Amino acid sequence: MQTQAPVDVLARWMRAVNAGDVEALLGLYAPEAVLIPTFSNRLLSTPERRRAYFERLASREDLSIALHDKTVITQVAQPPIFTLSGIYNWRFVVDGELLNFEARFWLRAGYVPSGSHPAPPLLADSPHAVAGSPAP
Repeated sequence: MQTQAPVDVLARWMRAVNAGDVEALLGLYAPEAVLIPTFSNRLLSTPERRRAYFERLASREDLSIALHDKTVITQVAQPPIFTLSGIYNWRFVVDGELLNFEARFWLRAGYVPSGSHPAPPLLADSPHAVAGSPAP
């Protein structure tokens, strides 16, 4: 039975962000997950708060996120729990200008055998922005 690799969970999250797919993003989070968002100074510990945050982000013109691949560190805590950390770059338009926001991220997640669950829920996602709160 195959398991989904930690970097695959991160790739799914990034694809959902880049597509502006709020439902896919929310499907990656367990109901009790805590998101420490890059662009907010509040912890988002309910599905409703995570939805509102991702809906605001998805409404940004030209929203995209890119990973600095060489910065990614994977640590297995106790299978199936792992953490990923690294640096990513957010881009979107503000007042007609395309801006870049480099941020650190830290993600704690669990994975399950592929085929046994539609999406491995993220247990925590904590992006740390240079001028903001956190880091998934």
